[in-house]
Amino acid sequence: MAAKFGFGDYRYELVEGWPNLTAAGVASDIALDSSGRAYIAWREWPYPDVTGGAVLIFDENGKLLETWGEDLYTTPHGMWIGPDDEIFMTDSADHTVRKYARSGEILMTMGQKGVTGAPGAPFNRPTRAVLSPSGEIFVGDGYGQNRVHRFTSAGEHIISWGADGTGPGQFDLPHDVTVDSNNNVYVMDRENNRCQVFDVEGNFKTEWLGVPGPNDAHLDDDDLLHVATGHEGIHVMTLDGEVIGKWNQHGEGPGEFRGYPHGIWIDSGSNVYVAEVGAQNAIQKFARV
Repeated sequence: MAAKFGFGDYRYELVEGWPNLTAAGVASDIALDSSGRAYIAWREWPYPDVTGGAVLIFDENGKLLETWGEDLYTTPHGMWIGPDDEIFMTDSADHTVRKYARSGEILMTMGQKGVTGAPGAPFNRPTRAVLSPSGEIFVGDGYGQNRVHRFTSAGEHIISWGADGTGPGQFDLPHDVTVDSNNNVYVMDRENNRCQVFDVEGNFKTEWLGVPGPNDAHLDDDDLLHVATGHEGIHVMTLDGEVIGKWNQHGEGPGEFRGYPHGIWIDSGSNVYVAEVGAQNAIQKFARV
């Protein structure tokens, strides 16, 4: 019998053997397109001693379909796919954000490969790029500086905000950005163990304290935020910051987290996918039951 996880109405069964991996690596992030194909941001192993990676694409049964980008990446990091199946991915070591078609064709590159931007400007080791419901691009720029950037859909810079520190509007590694339909911007402020909420102009609205090491977040169809934390597994939260439940299983067994949940995605069937860093081949699919 497959292992089950979760809480309350949010219970899941591990899909054993998904995906079918034959190479050793680290799954930094995962996202799914409208056809149910899973795209994994893949780093070579052992990381960080070895740099490089690729995008691995799997079908819903975990069969590897294709790969691309092997000659392109230094440190593949955050991945996000929009409703039109355009794929955004950050390379945190080469200071770029790229937008791709499903074929792997590069549609747009933001930033200059291997070159940091001016202080406070895009980019210095960016973490994740997402598209807002209104079609603007938001980027967390967290490993080299503590900033969030907003762009037009064409990649034209609009505004940046943030600074080093622990106060409102300050960050210590903004690791993910999520934008809801009301244009609230949720920033996973990882090393400050909190989520901060802003409007699209960067004006501080509120903060949620006690979110331990938030790495990534995914907003589901019920407007609940599923947060992959590095220290306490998956938190499910309302958009008022209330934690309605957690599932957190660390260990070496099937469905347990061997590393640190770093990427999360929820597909159209409410199945959850979790990518972990700090462990080899730690990528799992949990079917909603």
